[in-house]
Amino acid sequence: MAAFVNVKKEFGVTLRAYRLLRGMSQQTLAQRAALHRTYVTDVERGARNVSLESISRLASALNLTISALFTPPTQPSSDRKPGHELGADHAHILLVEDDPRDVELTLAAFRTARLCNPVQVVRDGVEALEFLFRECAFAAKDRSPASLIVFLDVRLPKISGLEVLKQLRADPRTRSLQVVMLTASTADADARAALRLGADAYVVKPLDFQTFSSLTPRLNLSWTLSRGPSLVSGRRTQKKASV
Repeated sequence: MAAFVNVKKEFGVTLRAYRLLRGMSQQTLAQRAALHRTYVTDVERGARNVSLESISRLASALNLTISALFTPPTQPSSDRKPGHELGADHAHILLVEDDPRDVELTLAAFRTARLCNPVQVVRDGVEALEFLFRECAFAAKDRSPASLIVFLDVRLPKISGLEVLKQLRADPRTRSLQVVMLTASTADADARAALRLGADAYVVKPLDFQTFSSLTPRLNLSWTLSRGPSLVSGRRTQKKASV
């Protein structure tokens, strides 16, 4: 006889894993999904029958497809083993992307590369600037980490990626941030404009493992890798690797 699977409990565990992977509090997730915080708490505890509408809202708030919300990330941030804590000198990642599918593929590339670095996902140019300058919903957070890389889509709602880049390069607080622009095509004029505005690199979406691997030697950052066999040349990785 097959073992009983508590679907509500499994869904709650997966929801919490993705929320922590995004660096969100329960309150932030509830606000973005237009749900009560107590409702989100109960869902994560496996104590709620979740409606399809609520699942759709939660997936949208996390920049995931509905199907992805039923598939746990390969290594949720809450399940990191002892010794995998990140120092302040290790890179945090800000992914600015409004397309849930591209978000999912980019995060999959990070997981394939066995990155454990914290990832924050925001969905438009306004939200990106609020995060980077610690305004509005992000005002109560600690200051931005000393080492941060921004993956920034060129075409964003509200404020374009090019305008976000322009503002980052104009402000002394963010001028030295590493910024990689995400574009639809290498022939895109926006990609050339991004380099003129000071982008460190640009890559064609969706970001995959091969593209990410070729990009990292150009970025002066320190990644934290999970334990396990490396996917490059069949060698085993060390816990930490600098690029």
